[in-house]
Amino acid sequence: MPVPVLQKFLKTLLRAFALIITVFAVSKAQSFSPAVYHLKWTSQSKNSGGSMPCGGGDIGLNVWVEKGDILFYMSRSGVFEENNVFPKLGRIRVRLAPNPFEEGGSFAQELKLEEGYVEITGKKGKLSATVKVWVDVFNPVIHLDMESNNPVSAQAWYESWRTGPVVLTGNAKSASSYKWAAPSVTMHPDSVSHQNNAVQFYHQNRDSTIFDVMVRQQQLGPIKAQLWNPLKNLTFGGSMTGRNMIADPVITTGKYADAPFKGFGLKTRSRTKSVQLSIYLHTGQQRDLAVWKSGLGEVIGKAQREEKTARTKTLEWWKQYWNRSHIALNTSRKDTASPVWQVGRNYQLFRYMLGCNAFGSYPTKFNGGLFTYDPVFVDSSYHFTADHRNWGGGIFTAQNQRLVYWPMLKSGDFDMMKPQFEFYQRILGNAEARTKHYWGHQGASFTEQIENFGLPNYAEYSSKRPAGFDPGVEYNKWLEYLWDTSLEFCLMLLDQQHFTGVDISGYLPLIESCVVFFDEHYQYLAERRSAAKLDQNGHLVLFPGSAAETFKMAYNSATTVAGLKTVLERMLALPPTYGNASQRKHWGEMLSRVPPLSFREMQGHRTIAPAQAWERIQNTEIPQLYPVFPYGMYGIGKPDLQTAINTWKYDTEAIKNRNHTSWHQDGIFCARLGLTDEAAALTIKKLQDSGRRFPAFWGPGHDWVPDHNWGGSGMIGLQEMLLQTPGDSIYILPAWPDDWDVEFKLHAPLNTVVEGEWKGGKMIRLKVTPEHRKSALICSKCGVIRL
Repeated sequence: MPVPVLQKFLKTLLRAFALIITVFAVSKAQSFSPAVYHLKWTSQSKNSGGSMPCGGGDIGLNVWVEKGDILFYMSRSGVFEENNVFPKLGRIRVRLAPNPFEEGGSFAQELKLEEGYVEITGKKGKLSATVKVWVDVFNPVIHLDMESNNPVSAQAWYESWRTGPVVLTGNAKSASSYKWAAPSVTMHPDSVSHQNNAVQFYHQNRDSTIFDVMVRQQQLGPIKAQLWNPLKNLTFGGSMTGRNMIADPVITTGKYADAPFKGFGLKTRSRTKSVQLSIYLHTGQQRDLAVWKSGLGEVIGKAQREEKTARTKTLEWWKQYWNRSHIALNTSRKDTASPVWQVGRNYQLFRYMLGCNAFGSYPTKFNGGLFTYDPVFVDSSYHFTADHRNWGGGIFTAQNQRLVYWPMLKSGDFDMMKPQFEFYQRILGNAEARTKHYWGHQGASFTEQIENFGLPNYAEYSSKRPAGFDPGVEYNKWLEYLWDTSLEFCLMLLDQQHFTGVDISGYLPLIESCVVFFDEHYQYLAERRSAAKLDQNGHLVLFPGSAAETFKMAYNSATTVAGLKTVLERMLALPPTYGNASQRKHWGEMLSRVPPLSFREMQGHRTIAPAQAWERIQNTEIPQLYPVFPYGMYGIGKPDLQTAINTWKYDTEAIKNRNHTSWHQDGIFCARLGLTDEAAALTIKKLQDSGRRFPAFWGPGHDWVPDHNWGGSGMIGLQEMLLQTPGDSIYILPAWPDDWDVEFKLHAPLNTVVEGEWKGGKMIRLKVTPEHRKSALICSKCGVIRL
């Protein structure tokens, strides 16, 4: 090699090494802090529609200040009354006298994201006060701590609108599992009373609940004793106490929004500079109320023993939570009016809301989570109580729920996925018993709109059914034969194992039962109409089926084919400790019976078909792209990407159904297809400010406010723009706009964490843990890294 050429080569090589060192430089401290996204209001709210979320553990609060009063609604995971309404646990009102929050003074309410609490400050004249509202992450206790510079008197009321029967009519019934299928629904009253110097409140479900009604409706009486019933005698409530506070015997009355209420109060013994109010919560399932009360006493005793360390432990939990992951946009160019900056902030705000149900006994609900409020402030025609949410309280609509939980993989919130996995684990027995009873074969038949005990929703199943109609099938033109959504949660479990190596052997029977259902049920159906169980190629005939809720009476639906193929392949790819030789042979045999995807030509281009054939189009989804997301058969780093891109660009039915609201996942599709401009535009529409006072209270969309599958799908889309993980590979910035500055920390397979900063069109910092996983990185924007 000539000397000048050699010198030029060496200089280039040195520059390359310098770039590698710069890019992979490990910072001693991560520059990002969620404090940059703290949300501060300097005026009080008009009503609960202007509330701010606060929570921890499995408790959510809507906090606001109105006309000088501090108020918050209380919600807790796993609370369901007889009709499967997911009710609030009441409303707390606190008033100080003299009052630093009266009009004419200064005011601020701030969500301290980094520490996970709401701080309220007020000053009028010489009186000033600071109130901190926070939830103990490790005990079911809500705290309100007030400090003032001068002594004040304080009153606190537990307010309940359920002190007598509440009759739901019209659209109000959609908060229950009866929805439109009952003339009226009666919610039974709670019990509220002063007990010593505390306010005790609780609701105990009767022996008979909607579970019993559904068992009769769905012809499951002969196996009722086998079925798990989480509603019978479920008891929930708590106790409100205050340090140096006594019972106020005067019971107040009033009306907030559309609900008359009674207030049961406490008051300070004398003026004080410090007020500490605590609300202890307890949920249990027992017939004997004394047992529940004893359990509440144990909650109180434990919390009081741990009182000195509770605040510190809660702050530490939130600190580690934020240290797990983040995506922060344009932080050096703060502009609250910029939609791109809003995307970064609202990603964090929504992740905070998800963190409030980290340890819930049930998954975070897609239709409002823990943070619904008076419905009249969502829809002015909805004059109902604060217990309302559309699409029910105990219904866990699978295609919506999945979008709340998929983003937790890349955000590293693996522990928070447990409530969703345990939901299916608990109802597995009911789903298998249902299959055996109706059809005599094995496998779990999980429907789409599924109750918290695993049966189809009462209204969607329908009581007005033709004689002889299959009792195992919903008589419903949207939901009939829609069983494959359970496969997404199977894949989610398999992905968690791939990401972390965690032992999922306890969930293997669940995963296996889901795929066995399809293998056995469609052979069962084929045998009833023909002498052959399989087609001429030895494949299942997946008919009748459904491609999402959209392509109905489908033959070999793309969602079912992609789900079965992907899940079975991933089962076979598990470490050899999963499943014995016989099981693995069976998995392989089932995989061999899965038919291929179907294709069609649209506008002169080969595209993925939603099914091989179908009778009608019912909804507005794009199931022909489910092989892209969630099932990952197509995408960056996968074969035949162009066919999937063609499907997005040229499938006229897909084009017609494009949308960004609620559960629509178009932004995710575009990110996985590497369509940067489209993904960016859709992500902005998803995650920019909601138009409500709290910017991440999106909706109602197709569901309710705050729409959690709206926020979840937005999170997934943003993550996929930034990092994709086909197989063990890690693609950085596969659909990222050059002019979006970003600081990020995300998780990838094989216990990998990727963090870095892209600024001014360049990657200025990148760290991969563990280091040997750097070899898996692929980045078309990062120059030398792609080598």
